[in-house]
Amino acid sequence: MLKGSKKPLSESRARTYRIIGILAVVALIVWALTGLELTGFQPTTWQLTKAMFTGLFHPDWGYIYNADGEDLLRTLLETLSISYLGNFVSAIVCLPFAFWAAANMSRFRAVSGTGKFFLSVIRTIPEIIMALIFIKAVGPNAYAGVMALGLHSVGMLGKLYAEAIENMDMGPTEAMTAVGANFWQRMSFAVIPQVIPDFISYTLYRFEINVRSATLLGIIGAGGIGTPLIFALNARQWPRVGIILIGIIITVSIIDYISGTLRKRIV
Repeated sequence: MLKGSKKPLSESRARTYRIIGILAVVALIVWALTGLELTGFQPTTWQLTKAMFTGLFHPDWGYIYNADGEDLLRTLLETLSISYLGNFVSAIVCLPFAFWAAANMSRFRAVSGTGKFFLSVIRTIPEIIMALIFIKAVGPNAYAGVMALGLHSVGMLGKLYAEAIENMDMGPTEAMTAVGANFWQRMSFAVIPQVIPDFISYTLYRFEINVRSATLLGIIGAGGIGTPLIFALNARQWPRVGIILIGIIITVSIIDYISGTLRKRIV
């Protein structure tokens, strides 16, 4: 009898947990909605919406290339340059921090714990905040965007690199240690060959994210396509906004496709 009574008891307990979970989710939704102040639409909302969509569907094709000044191609290339350089900087800088944070690279858990904490601190600071800081330091230009993306990406890439190191097979490393190999020999022949495919895959994935982030950073003055986009939005030049958005969509789609193809072949 006692054995048979355990099953109904566990099912009842599971049902109770599900009900509590559903109630908690509903309570959070209600709490979030009551905390919002819904002010409604402005009187000119529909007029602006109509003008915006009219401009978006009639883009300014002449802005694609302008030999005498700013154009879409130049700003898109600048955005890609910011993304690539920021990604390159972070991929190099995060390497020592990744090995520092990997638990299987140290005998003491406190060592890897401090490394993980350091990477977590970097990840908590949004790249837009870093960009504002670097804009104050070096001025509103592409260099500020490169430094902001590079520093912010260290936290994420370092975490992913550290996980790749922790998930590798320790057998080759232990075998080389047994035959008397030194630290650099173990790194060169046992560790790096195992983790390099994951490193490249994560770096490509981060590059996709940086392309999108670089667009946003340009809005606050860190260079790239975001700068002419915010100017066009403020001036309500909807045809120019339309061609800029088309350029961003095409560029991001191409980058996603190429990166995804490369990552599939690598991994």
